Amino acid sequence: MSIEPQAAPAATLPGPSPSLKAEVDTVASAPVVRPAEPARTGSTGGSLAKPAVSTPPAPAKLAASPLPAAPPVKTQPPAPLVVKPAVSPPLDLKSLETRLKETKAIGVFTKLTLKNQIDDLLERLRAFYQGRIKTSLVELRRSFDMLVMKTLALLQDADPPLAGALASSRESIWGLLSDPAKFATI
Repeated sequence: MSIEPQAAPAATLPGPSPSLKAEVDTVASAPVVRPAEPARTGSTGGSLAKPAVSTPPAPAKLAASPLPAAPPVKTQPPAPLVVKPAVSPPLDLKSLETRLKETKAIGVFTKLTLKNQIDDLLERLRAFYQGRIKTSLVELRRSFDMLVMKTLALLQDADPPLAGALASSRESIWGLLSDPAKFATI
């Protein structure tokens, strides 16, 4: 004697309203759209299906159907790793001068040109503090910034550590140059 499992009685759901049934029949008669090959995403390994033909927008009344729709699954991409470069302590003028002389990133003639431009800027700052020239500190700052940017452009590819040290020291160097009392000690 064998015992066969009995199937549970099927639950009956209430039928759709006549107006909803008419809309479903209208949508069912729309052209069949076949999904394209699933595309793989990089890190999650999930797939996304893209339709080969665009589908017409669903009627607004279908959104109010009595059957609840499953909530969409939201996946967030992993947060990108932020790598902070090691920040070197600000350079003083003497160590900057020494490192610029020793770097192989700048040729001899370019080093001479930079030295002349630095000396010219320092002389203009002395004249400003002594009242010998009628220029503003803003104009001198602009000259300083242009000289720093030019030097960074020369260093960035061939000597990145020195370029980073110069970039991080920019404000502290300007702090020395823009303060008459500190500038007098240079």
